[in-house]
Amino acid sequence: MRKLTFRVTPITLPILLFAGAILCGTLLLHCRAALAVESLSWLDALFTATSAICVTGLATVDTGTTYSLFGQGVVLLLIQLGGLGIMTYTALIYYLIRQRVALNDRFVIGQGIQHDRSQPFGKLLVRIIIWTLVIESLGTLMLYLADPVGITPFSALFHAVSAFCNAGFSLYRDSLMHWSGDWAVNLVVMLLIITGGLGFAVVVEFNGWIDDFSRYWFRRTFRRGRRPLTIQSPRLSWYSKIVLLTTAFLVLGGGLGIFFFEYWAVKQPYGGHGIGLLAGLFQSVTCRTAGFNTVDLRMMTNVSLYLMLILMFIGGGSGSCAGGLKVGTFRVLIAFLTAQLKGRSQAVIGRFAVEKKIVHEALVLLFFSVVIIFSAVFLLNITEGGLVPHPLSRDLELKILFETVSAYATVGLSLGLTGSLTVLGKIIIILLMFTGRLGPIVLVAAIQSYQKKELFQWPEEHLLIG
Repeated sequence: MRKLTFRVTPITLPILLFAGAILCGTLLLHCRAALAVESLSWLDALFTATSAICVTGLATVDTGTTYSLFGQGVVLLLIQLGGLGIMTYTALIYYLIRQRVALNDRFVIGQGIQHDRSQPFGKLLVRIIIWTLVIESLGTLMLYLADPVGITPFSALFHAVSAFCNAGFSLYRDSLMHWSGDWAVNLVVMLLIITGGLGFAVVVEFNGWIDDFSRYWFRRTFRRGRRPLTIQSPRLSWYSKIVLLTTAFLVLGGGLGIFFFEYWAVKQPYGGHGIGLLAGLFQSVTCRTAGFNTVDLRMMTNVSLYLMLILMFIGGGSGSCAGGLKVGTFRVLIAFLTAQLKGRSQAVIGRFAVEKKIVHEALVLLFFSVVIIFSAVFLLNITEGGLVPHPLSRDLELKILFETVSAYATVGLSLGLTGSLTVLGKIIIILLMFTGRLGPIVLVAAIQSYQKKELFQWPEEHLLIG
């Protein structure tokens, strides 16, 4: 009889590390020094630790009043650890110990944070750490200067890290609603969210492009005589252009859509509270899995909430602090659908066609995401009081769907259901946050790393579909 052995692979290692970090965070948040209240249940401590390490932002208790300064510091540390991402830590560990990693595992590790395989992997890791600290430091300074009276230095640091890591945790009970009309605070937070949601590789390349373009412009403007330039105009990579353009389309389209629907609702017989263009753009940006809000989501129209559901499901860029289906996956699926409508054999984006393997992975990711979300919605309807006639459930279905997508896409926005979740409901949301941060593909890859490949093929047969 063959003996079963358990080995830690480059894919299972980060899962174990994240689980270990959640356990340590739970122990720290449950200790007396971390609390500003009398006591906290183990489940609520586990929920907060999972939400922080998975950079989600959903909370069953108020962070600002429940936890002491030490406890808030623990939450901040968990957000920072979770924000850098699962693949970053895995790659960093294997890079530091310089252990040989199989080519297959190395590809899975690198695909989350490195799109250009020609660049030195270790150099990219160092740049990721440096730029993360630089951006968060600048964000802290700008937030504090934007409102030095209402925002303390620690609060500025907490919200800058939370925004860049797309966590959505806030020290204020109403999130950022107090600054709903403050352009300075809104713009700083939005820039941090967008930057953190682009993907570390894109951020590093974009900063390098700005530096190269500035040098090119300076030489072209101030060159002496008519000597030709010895350097060419710098260009962003195909991948970075896709991420930047798709992100801009989603942010602007979502912001204008939310603004229009809320403005239109005010003119209806039932009325509405309406929001301005700044608030509309902010809600569109925060749907990139950030979790902050400057308006009361419960007062928004259903159409705006469904639009936000779509934006949350898509999420941010690969290898970023954001969750969701990912911008790259969304763009590949659009290209695949376009190819099917045009009768093309390849999914084309710009000047290149996407690899068929990537298209298959995008379809698998979409399938698993839909199955996980609807399974969770089904279970939450059972645990949260959905076993009643439909007229009596009122808006429970939308609240559950919104909460589920928010947890799976690690967004952190809620329609008020989080605080009233049952014990089983909290456990389901915890599992959703953990699964969403890892990503279905990572979980499938972890399972496959223990599987034995079949050395034969099954006979094929035609099956009617459609």
